[in-house]
Formats: sequence, C-alpha cells, structure tokens
Amino acid sequence: MFDKLIQIWKAKEVRNKILYVLGMLVVFRLAAHIPIPGVNQTALHNLFASNQILGLMNLFSGGGMETFSIVMMGVAPYITSSIIFQLLGMIVPQIEEMQKEESGRQKINMWTRWLTVPLGVLQSYGMITLLRRSSSGILGNISTFDFISILITITAGTMLLMWIGELITEQKVGNGISLIIFAGIVAALPQMLQQIIVTFDQSQLFMLIGFAVIAVITVVGVVIINEGQRNIPVQYARQIRGNRAFGGTSTHLPLRVNMAGVIPIIFAVSVVLFPPMIAQFLVHAKTAWIASAANGVISLFNNQLFYGIIYFLMVFAFTYFYTEVIFHPAQIAENLQKQGGFIPGIRPGKTTSDYLAATTHKIILVGALFLGLIAVLPLVMKAFTGIQAFAIGGTSLLIVVSVVIETVKQIESQLTMREYDGL
Repeated sequence: MFDKLIQIWKAKEVRNKILYVLGMLVVFRLAAHIPIPGVNQTALHNLFASNQILGLMNLFSGGGMETFSIVMMGVAPYITSSIIFQLLGMIVPQIEEMQKEESGRQKINMWTRWLTVPLGVLQSYGMITLLRRSSSGILGNISTFDFISILITITAGTMLLMWIGELITEQKVGNGISLIIFAGIVAALPQMLQQIIVTFDQSQLFMLIGFAVIAVITVVGVVIINEGQRNIPVQYARQIRGNRAFGGTSTHLPLRVNMAGVIPIIFAVSVVLFPPMIAQFLVHAKTAWIASAANGVISLFNNQLFYGIIYFLMVFAFTYFYTEVIFHPAQIAENLQKQGGFIPGIRPGKTTSDYLAATTHKIILVGALFLGLIAVLPLVMKAFTGIQAFAIGGTSLLIVVSVVIETVKQIESQLTMREYDGL
C-alpha cells in the first residue's frame, strides 16, 4: 500500500488530480457549514436525530441538511433528474437511441442539468414548508421575501454542488457526485467519535466492541458483494479471411452480483419518503378525515417494524428493477452473435438471451437480499440495543466502501496508463 502511495505521489499528473479533487471537496465542506440565518439549530438537530426518514435525507444531502446550510439539498435533485432520464430511456425509444451515442449522451446530460433547477426549487420548497409547519419552532414567521431568498439560495447551492461534482468527475479519479456524498458521511465521523469518547462508560465497552465487529463484518460483506461476479464462458468461432485466420479464442462474460450499486437504496428512500412528506402537508387540513388520514400515515411510518419491512421490500424490488434497466440480455446476445461468439452448450440468439436473463436473476437474488439487509441494519441494531444508530449506518458503509473501491480502481487505471505511455 505504501509503495502504491509513493507511486501516486511521484506521478505528477495523478498527484495534481487528487489534490484538485481534495480542494473541491474542501470547498463543498466549507459551503456545508454556511447556515441560512433565522434557523433554530438546536431544534433542527433534535428533529433529525429523532427521525429515521429525515436522517436518510440528510445522508444523501452530504450532511448539509442537518445544519440547514446553503447546500442543504445536496445533490439529491441532480440524482433525481438523472434517475428520471434513465427511466425515460426505457419508455421513449428516441432517448434510448440517444443513450447509445456520445453526442446523444451529452445532450441528455445537458437536459439533466436543466431539469435539476426546477427539481431543486420543488424539493427546497417542500423541505422549507415542512420545517415551517413542524411544531419544533425550527423556522419562525419568515416573510415572503425571506422565503423566496432562502429558496433561491438553496437551489443555487444545489447547482454549485452539481458543478463541483462534474469538475471532480472530469479528473477521472472517482465519480464526483458519489465523492460528495462520501465526504459528507466521512465528515460526520470525528463528531461521532468525540461523542462516544465523551459519553464513554465501562458498561458500554462490550457494546462498542460489538458495533466495531459488526462494522468490520459489514465492510467485508460489502467488498465481497461489490466485487463478486460470475464469469460466463464465451467461445468465438474461428474465421478465415483470405490466408489469415481470426477468432477461435475463449473469454468470459462477467455478471456482477450487485450490478445496481447503491441506486436501489436511493430509489427506495425516495418512495418511502413520499407518503409521510405528503402527509406532513395535510396534517392541518380543514377537512377532518384528510387530517386524520395524514396523521395515520405519519404514525404508520413512524412504526419501526412497518417502516423496516417496507424499506427492505422496496430495496429488494428496486434491485431487480434497476438491473433490468441497465442490463439487456437480448442486446448482449445479439452482439455476441454478430461477433461470432457463443456460450458453450447454449444456442445463439433468444436461447442465449433467456439463459443470461435466468442466470442474472439467480445472481441478483443474493445482491438484493444483501442490499435490503444493509438498508435496515440500523433499525435492527436499534431493536436489539435500543440505541438510535451506531457509528455509521449500513447504507453509509455501503456508499463509503463502494466509492473507495471505485476511486482506487480509477487511480490504478491512471497509473497503468502512465506505464503504457512510458513504454
């Protein structure tokens, strides 16, 4: 590891890229500590500490929501916009064709940025209204001008983070959006460790050791699932062109256990958050049955057992759904057939497509179960220990480990390219 770090430091281009990325993350963390005036920070912190759903929203905002900073919405609107266009690619044939071409992808990226603006305004409006109507006194009686000013500021903060994320991605040492979320999670670690040290009691020693062991096991599990894949053997037929022979080689088609990454959890969070957030707006409705129904929905989602079951099932279902979005067995089978490739013992064409689909569904079962367990891990820990959350939640660990693996791979590829350039 130290040899690799020395190699990175000696490679001037790679070193400058890493320093640039670190500088951009410092800018993000500085922005995350610039609060919007007129907010009761103590009441806001207590609200997020006592609400699991808001805690998940704060996670994907990079930690800026808990401090009501100018970047409180984080990159959530941009992620939502990206998901919308990915789903449209399944429905609209024109967008699906655009996704296959570089110029089309660039145009879709531009549309994604434009859609981020209204989504940022909409999500900011919903969050501000929700906090204004809360009984904790987080936001006082602000004027219409102040409300609009806060709305514009938060939306501008989202666009700033989107720009920073794209600048980071251009350096090819990690995905910018993922690194922003990663930085928000890691930045909370010192405060958590300080709180553990300050409130340490000898009676909690075995519990803390248990948390550490579970965290290590979770990290190992995340690495195994993220790196796990099944290699499908592929044989290419020998082709004769003139006096030369081509093909006849054997290779493999890798099918990953977790093709969807952390996207199913993001999908599930969005769906699980929607009913209670809408209910928050209807609690004070003048119609009695609407207000009663809204209170019932809020109480239902505050039930940890119901919330955990729904959350697990959503993550499980969205893992299969998103895999169907990004993995196309028919297209892969068609490409293999065009290139003269085939899976030994499987007929080319539809039979190959059906075989790949069936194999993928079996593999994804393990990934879906693992993602679901990771998502509800904090709830399980709370049920057994009575503590709201341990050092890092399961979803946070999944994001941190996944981002680290992806970033390390990209840095290694940069070093490998430099070695080839030298040759």
